[in-house]
Amino acid sequence: MTNRENEIIDLIRKNPMITQNELAEKLEIARSSVAVHIANLMKKGLIKGKRYILDETPYICVIGGSNVDIQGFPNERLVLADSNPGQIKISFGGVGRNIAENTSRMSIPTKLITAVGNDDYGQSILNQLKISEIDCQYSMVSDEFPTSTYLPILDADGDMKAAISQMDVLKKLDIDFIERRRQIVKNARLCVIDANLPEESIEYLTASFPGKEFFFDTVSTAKAIKAKNILDKLYFIKPNKLEAEKLAGIAIGNSDDLRRCGSHFLEKGVKHVVISLGNGGNYYNDGNSEFVLEADKLDVVNATGAGDAFMAGLVYSRLEEFSAELTVKFATAASAMALSHANTVNPNISVENINKVMERMNYVKRLS
Repeated sequence: MTNRENEIIDLIRKNPMITQNELAEKLEIARSSVAVHIANLMKKGLIKGKRYILDETPYICVIGGSNVDIQGFPNERLVLADSNPGQIKISFGGVGRNIAENTSRMSIPTKLITAVGNDDYGQSILNQLKISEIDCQYSMVSDEFPTSTYLPILDADGDMKAAISQMDVLKKLDIDFIERRRQIVKNARLCVIDANLPEESIEYLTASFPGKEFFFDTVSTAKAIKAKNILDKLYFIKPNKLEAEKLAGIAIGNSDDLRRCGSHFLEKGVKHVVISLGNGGNYYNDGNSEFVLEADKLDVVNATGAGDAFMAGLVYSRLEEFSAELTVKFATAASAMALSHANTVNPNISVENINKVMERMNYVKRLS
């Protein structure tokens, strides 16, 4: 904020019913100038409504992709290069959007900065976000590109076998656009970014807000590499085994390799790392605690949103200042809830229900 905007905020904080004329008198400036400052503060999301309600509720900021997911589920074993009888389900997805919906369902006030097309899919996504009590007013609606679409084909076990994604609209989340949302990022308790963002935007974000806790979702092996030059600015990363290998340049074939990979990220400046090992559990390292936590094997309905729920669980755990072990247990239980539902985001996910799942799960902690 500018010095003048800070002065206006201070006066409004003391008297939310103050008029523009009164502000002009106190600041000894023209009322028209006050109106311009008020408009700018509203665009920055720092003032809501005509009576100057300050938006000071603590929140997190998620910056990333929003998609329409068109998912194919075969009735039996998937046969490639052939037509498979099955079911097709359309739902809303995108890593950033999924994480935001999960955190909101965990009762975390969430602002989502994303990009959609000026089309029916885009409007539907924005409407659903509002219903989920996610603040998406700072997002981009583009006339240039359509809303992102993600088309995964799953196998009979619910695992993704192939996918096509059309995500050109996320190019609109460029440095200039992010800069116009600067105050929203600055005031957030922490920020989650996904690797669907343009690489230059990721580098700008992490360089422009020193001290901000950035949680980085690597998304895929092809996109994970975007984090290679910013590891020293990341608070938490959550790659899977393949993404970690790609990002660290270390093949993980045994426990020693896993330790070396975890240590590599810490030496580069990351504060916390979780590496998903699939059925082998999750490896955790923060420099003080290092372990692998395995949990019960589950019947998978849809694996598409499991990682997004896990990330949301990490965010909740950070805000609640959980211990390292409880953090991984809670995130694992959140992921288990996602795996058990056909939707990318389980509509039943909540802190209460995650805790119930966590209490029922059997965990085995071991050193890597």
